[in-house]
Amino acid sequence: MSAAAARRKKQLLARKKAQEEAAAALDPVSARLQALLHDEDLKEEAIAYEALQLAQSQVRKKVHAGEYAAAVDLAYSSSLTILTKGRVSVASQLLTVLANVLRETHTEETDEIIRKLVELNQAHQDAMKGQTGEEANRLHRLQRDWLRRLVQWSSELGKIRFGHFVLQELLAEHCWNFSKIVVGSTKDSDDEDELMELKSDAIMHMALAEQPDRIVEWLKELPPPTDAEVASGHTCPPAERDALLTRAVLCLCAVENLRDANKLVRAYLEKVEERKADDLTKSYTSKDDGKAPSHVIFCCMLLRICEKDPRTGPLFTWLLRSFKRELDGLYKPQIVHGYTTKIGKIYFNIQPPPSMLNMLENMMGMMGPGAGGMNPAM
Repeated sequence: MSAAAARRKKQLLARKKAQEEAAAALDPVSARLQALLHDEDLKEEAIAYEALQLAQSQVRKKVHAGEYAAAVDLAYSSSLTILTKGRVSVASQLLTVLANVLRETHTEETDEIIRKLVELNQAHQDAMKGQTGEEANRLHRLQRDWLRRLVQWSSELGKIRFGHFVLQELLAEHCWNFSKIVVGSTKDSDDEDELMELKSDAIMHMALAEQPDRIVEWLKELPPPTDAEVASGHTCPPAERDALLTRAVLCLCAVENLRDANKLVRAYLEKVEERKADDLTKSYTSKDDGKAPSHVIFCCMLLRICEKDPRTGPLFTWLLRSFKRELDGLYKPQIVHGYTTKIGKIYFNIQPPPSMLNMLENMMGMMGPGAGGMNPAM
């Protein structure tokens, strides 16, 4: 580098420093925030909380001034810094602000923003390592809600229906991993419902992320059906593994992704199902073997029917009728019936009755930022 170039570089650095100092002098709140974010004591709750208050104020100020990109950047950088100091509870509040700003300002989804969101999620995971107990569970729930808001933002303003695949996968992984934590702390039926909701959400969002192989890996972790769960006329819910498989296939069919639905069923038969497919097929139509209809065979038949002519609608109706007891036993059966109604309408032009149509409209109206994006059953 020549002497002239070196002098020029030095001048530019000095000018930049002077501009930063001038800006700080004009905005003491911003200067204080930056000082706190670089303070070694940021890991202390009081310091972190002060930084949170100032960051929220500055983000809102930028939003009101129309500086949307700067507001997003400030919320991102402040959240990341606070997370790296381990103050997850404080950072969770700022993460919520970030998600709300993305939606309120109609910020366009870009690869750079997705990268930053992935980085924040990873920082949250790193900060949560080793934390247990009710407070840790509360923070995991807050992170799930944050990811749901991001999926909602992406489904509204992104280029992929139902939300970016990366965000769907992050939400799915979080729900599944959190379910493993919740399972050890269940105390009543409400906890059991939360456990099933987490796993159902994980399966749905991983299906929307178009990752059938990951779903198969999860299903391999679950125990096979018990004799009571496959007995004809059983009063207990279907086996968890069977229920989640059926839920995933119905979701994929409802969003017209027969490719991944077929891939999922084939991989399930090859890697998960211990019983022979021929025996399950014979048992499905048998009335005297004492076995309930097989979920994987129902899924196979559903896919074959959906791939045929729309005039096979009566066969679809028969299939649902023969499997009604199993579908009614799934977690939140109204969502499952929403899937089957959508499938009937898409593939066979079967219009739902007015009562069902009203119910679907009401369910759509209840879908909000905390529901994880648009419901594919809609």
